[in-house]
Amino acid sequence: MHRNELDYYFDDLLKPRNFKDYCPNGLQIEGAENIKKIAFAVSATRDSITQAAELGADALVVHHGLFWNFHGARTLTGHFGKRVFPLVQHNINLFAYHLPLDAHPEVGNAAILGQLLDCHQQSPFGDYKGCPTGIEGLLTEPLSAKALSIKLQSILNHDVIIACPDENQLIESVGIITGGANSDWVLAQKAGLDAFITGEISEHDWHESQENGIHMFAGGHYATEIFGVLALMQKIENEYSLECMFIDSDNPA
Repeated sequence: MHRNELDYYFDDLLKPRNFKDYCPNGLQIEGAENIKKIAFAVSATRDSITQAAELGADALVVHHGLFWNFHGARTLTGHFGKRVFPLVQHNINLFAYHLPLDAHPEVGNAAILGQLLDCHQQSPFGDYKGCPTGIEGLLTEPLSAKALSIKLQSILNHDVIIACPDENQLIESVGIITGGANSDWVLAQKAGLDAFITGEISEHDWHESQENGIHMFAGGHYATEIFGVLALMQKIENEYSLECMFIDSDNPA
């Protein structure tokens, strides 16, 4: 596959131009024109980039890329340079999709996690500068907050922090925004949902969410955002004759 064809494919599927993200989505570092082998990872870290190079990948596709507005201009020194140089030296294309891969109704982090939780009637949820960032829906079978926490922990293989008005109260409707959306429990409250599921939680959100009647579940940033890249990888494998591999990360955060 030519690099431009893969770029167009991702652009058509994920529609990054619809999002006002705080990072550039799409091709972040240009590498080889012809792509035969693609590595997928949640984040473009020194470890994932090193493994992609060792595996002979022509492209690395991630959720968290290398460039973020809040970092500003950066020199190619220190740990950042050690991430960039191997990509350039090994002619590896770096593709990154942040909010588009959070919100996508088919291969999005939130949509896949919702499916695993038996959440149906999914619709867009969340609002970052007018862009949806996750999904909301109804549980096929209402669960107590405690039971939902146990189910979520099993799916994520990660400890879940729960901020809960009453662990025995039944939950029917949920909003899901994966990763670091801890302050967005207020959107679940505004939408009249019973619960909010994300990756991270702050000290004040733990208090405020339950005081406002929202059951909030935080299952880890990495653990809640592994689903999108895996689903995207499977889609590529099903539609193209390309060798794909997933690079996992031992990240408890």
